[in-house]
Amino acid sequence: GPSIILWPLQSVVGRLSLRVQQLDVLCETKTKDNVFVQVGVAVQFKVVTESAYDAWYRLTNPTSQIQAYVFDVIRSTVPRMELDEAFVSKDDIARAVFEQLNTVMKDYGYAIVNTLVTDMAPDSKVKASMNEINAAKRLKEAASHQAEADKVRQVKAAEAEAEARYLSGLGVARQRKAIVQGLQASVSEFSEEVGGATPKDVMDILLLSQYFDTLSTVGANSLILEHDPATVANLQHQVGASFMTGPVASGGGGETKDYFSEKF
Repeated sequence: GPSIILWPLQSVVGRLSLRVQQLDVLCETKTKDNVFVQVGVAVQFKVVTESAYDAWYRLTNPTSQIQAYVFDVIRSTVPRMELDEAFVSKDDIARAVFEQLNTVMKDYGYAIVNTLVTDMAPDSKVKASMNEINAAKRLKEAASHQAEADKVRQVKAAEAEAEARYLSGLGVARQRKAIVQGLQASVSEFSEEVGGATPKDVMDILLLSQYFDTLSTVGANSLILEHDPATVANLQHQVGASFMTGPVASGGGGETKDYFSEKF
């Protein structure tokens, strides 16, 4: 009669990729200072070749499992940090997620390659306030530097003005010294060359000459002044009185005549 031979039969139940896969998870949580943030985590994982059976049969949806553990770690780690600390501690958050997932998922035939915190975004109003705080801080530093620059500028200007006045005074003193020396030389030469001329006569002539030079300078500016020839005599009397007053005020009244004679 007929005979049937049954050969072993095999069917493919499913396929698993051994390449590294990435799962992007976005989790909302709040920080210690009650600021809500969106934390983005990228989980890179792959199937362990030796545990392919566990990877297929022990988990119905591995991505949902990984996402659940990421939510658990993020919402237990970030609330213990303030917002600024959370931004600085991205590596710590990623390490905590990696350690938790790697411990759990290896029993199901999956190996966690790496975890990265790719984003941490607070509310837009919080971002705006943080930018305003930073801008105010920068403006404060800029104002401080500007004030310091103004201070240095004013100090340097004052030093320059003081130096200019010193040099101007030094120039005036040298000018007056040269004038006095010239007058002394003129008086001496005139007295020696003109017989019978006294130093007083020479000074009267010089004083009159200076007086007319002054009138010429003033007249060039379209000014009208009252001129009186007695002005020269009065001016001479005042100059002589000023020379005589100096020694008297200093206690040398007995030497007034000699002092005036030596001057002229």
